[in-house]
Amino acid sequence: MADFTEIWSYLSQGPLLWLTATLVAYGIGEAASRAAGRSPLVNAVLIAVILLAAVLWSTATPYATYFAGAQFVHFLLGPATVALAVPLQANLHHVRRAALPILAALVAGSLTAVGSALAIAWALGIRGEVLISLAPKSATAPVALGISQAIGGSPTLTAVLVILTGITGAIVATPLLNLLRLKDWRARGFAVGVAAHGIGTARAFQVHETAGAFAGLGMGMNAVLTALIAPLVVRLFL
Repeated sequence: MADFTEIWSYLSQGPLLWLTATLVAYGIGEAASRAAGRSPLVNAVLIAVILLAAVLWSTATPYATYFAGAQFVHFLLGPATVALAVPLQANLHHVRRAALPILAALVAGSLTAVGSALAIAWALGIRGEVLISLAPKSATAPVALGISQAIGGSPTLTAVLVILTGITGAIVATPLLNLLRLKDWRARGFAVGVAAHGIGTARAFQVHETAGAFAGLGMGMNAVLTALIAPLVVRLFL
C-alpha cells in the first residue's frame, strides 16, 4: 500500500495523467450514450463529470492539480467554437431567410436567461458575488468566465454554473421541444444554442445537422449579447 501511495503521489502531479483521465472518462460517457441510442438522459459530458469527480474525491486530488492537465482540453474550446462556422456556412441560406426571427429570439432568449436566473436567485435570498456569478451562465464558457470577472462575480463558480446549465439543457431540450411539438430544426437548434451553449450545441448536432448549425449560431450570438446586457441587468439587483 505504501508503494502504491508513493507511485500515485508521483503520477498525480503529472499533467498527462489528468489529460488521459479526462479523455477516458469522456470516452466512457460517449460509449454509454451510443449504447443508449443517444438518449438525452444518458449525457456523455454528465457521465464524464461524475466519473472525474469520483476519482478526484477518492484520491483527494486538488482541482488545481487536475486542471494542470485538463487545461489542454480547455484550450481546445476556442478552436472548437470557431469550427462551428463550417456547418453554419453550409446553412447560410437558412439564416438569411430567417434573420428577423433569429434576432427577436436572440434578444428574448438572452434576456430571459440572464434575468430569470438573477430574479429567482434574488427571491431565494442569494446576494453578492454568488448572485452576480449566475448572470452569464448561458454563455459559452470562455466568454462567461470573462463576463463574470468583469462584473465582479466568481469565474470559478460561473464555470460550474455554465457546465450545469449546458448539461441540463442537453438533457431536457429534446423531450421539451418534442412536447411543444416544435418541428422546425432551425428554431430547435437556435433555442438550444442560446440556452445551453456548447454542450447543448453538441447535443443538437447529434439530433440534426441543421439544428446543430443554428445552435452554433445561437451560442455565438448569445455570447456577444450576454456580454453587453449582463452588466446592465445585474445592476437592477445590486
